[in-house]
Amino acid sequence: MAGTDPVSAAAPRGAGKAAQLQVRNLEAWYGESHALHGVDLDVFAGETVTLLGRNGVGKTTTLRAIMGIIRKRRGEVEFEQRSIMRLPLHRVARAGLGFVPEERGIFASLSVEENLMLPPVVAKGGMSVEEIYGIFPNLLERRTSPGTKLSGGEQQMLAIARILRTGVRMILLDEPTEGLAPVIVERIGEMLKVLKSHGLSVLLVEQNFRFAARIADHFYVMDHGRMIDSFSVADLPARTEALNTALGV
Repeated sequence: MAGTDPVSAAAPRGAGKAAQLQVRNLEAWYGESHALHGVDLDVFAGETVTLLGRNGVGKTTTLRAIMGIIRKRRGEVEFEQRSIMRLPLHRVARAGLGFVPEERGIFASLSVEENLMLPPVVAKGGMSVEEIYGIFPNLLERRTSPGTKLSGGEQQMLAIARILRTGVRMILLDEPTEGLAPVIVERIGEMLKVLKSHGLSVLLVEQNFRFAARIADHFYVMDHGRMIDSFSVADLPARTEALNTALGV
């Protein structure tokens, strides 16, 4: 599986290199309901890529199908030029791909530090707890607090921080700013920029278009389980009006 992004007519991304994550003709089902209809996308190493679209168009389903959480699927998913379509979920993580769901999934009865110590290291390069505290000073301040005592923003930071402990090289991040106050949204954005500076790639589902516009390198737009547009951040000014209409902003 090779080639440039089939959705976009723009110049190829990645300076001629293979995409770190390549998805081609991905279809997925919930029972008998056909949710994805031939999704194509690329994420290159070090990029932050955002999936845009109204609620219910298949953005979260795309992340879950890439990870293999949805097993009724077909098509091709390659991570670092290796097919992961037939790998069990735990081996997808060991390949270097991490997923932070919208519900965050932290252990509410455990302290921040206990949550951080829990995930196994699945690949070389996982951050130490001390390195994580350097990126997330809020978590250092709350290291002995149980999950039940954390704010929504702190829970989101903890969910992302746990993934960094494992050594993954790309994070699939579902709606990280949902329900958070603007000041916390700003902090999440700064945190994602720090992760990018550490070389991590991010595939992001985000309803907050203004937030995504500040941090993403490339955008895909979804509708009814299909990719309908693909463009770089440089093209954003020319697309803003049409996007506002498409997204109902």
